[in-house]
Amino acid sequence: MPRASAEDAARTARSILDTATALFAESGFAAVALEDVAAAAGVTRGAVYHHYGSKRGLFAAVVAHLQERVASAVVAAADQAGADASAQLRAGCIAFLDAVTDASAVRTLLVDAPAVIGWAEWRQLDAEHSVVHLREALAAAGVTGALLEPLTAMLSGAMNDAALWLAGHPGDSAARAAAHRSLAILLDAALASAS
Repeated sequence: MPRASAEDAARTARSILDTATALFAESGFAAVALEDVAAAAGVTRGAVYHHYGSKRGLFAAVVAHLQERVASAVVAAADQAGADASAQLRAGCIAFLDAVTDASAVRTLLVDAPAVIGWAEWRQLDAEHSVVHLREALAAAGVTGALLEPLTAMLSGAMNDAALWLAGHPGDSAARAAAHRSLAILLDAALASAS
């Protein structure tokens, strides 16, 4: 019996997280009440508090979940790019831009998260997920020494800003193609200068 209860609790927690992810993406943090999440997930408000502690706790879990999803997309794209480190870097960066601008992620990760959970915690989550892969890919592509950390930070910031720019052009395939091309130019210049 306890095993079924643990499984049920995990399913409930996941349902709440999935529901909150959709609601925060659609309406933003400020417009979503825990009652909205509970009703949409078909649970009590007490269940939301039990699993996540507070609205901020739930939001932080959503941010971490989305960060993990973006990082997984980056790793998958890099793995599919073959053995060439530069190709893996480029594929991972394009995948980051596409994953972070997905409708379910962009508002939560790039607009609300820095304000709600704070800049320091947001940067820490970013560092633990996507930035670690960017740093590893740059190192594998030949960026070393004193350039590795600042180049990682600058490229991460440039991609986050590019994602915000793309968010202002929803569904615009020409804007997405231009962002991809611009990112390729930036990466080519960074790799050429760092070698």
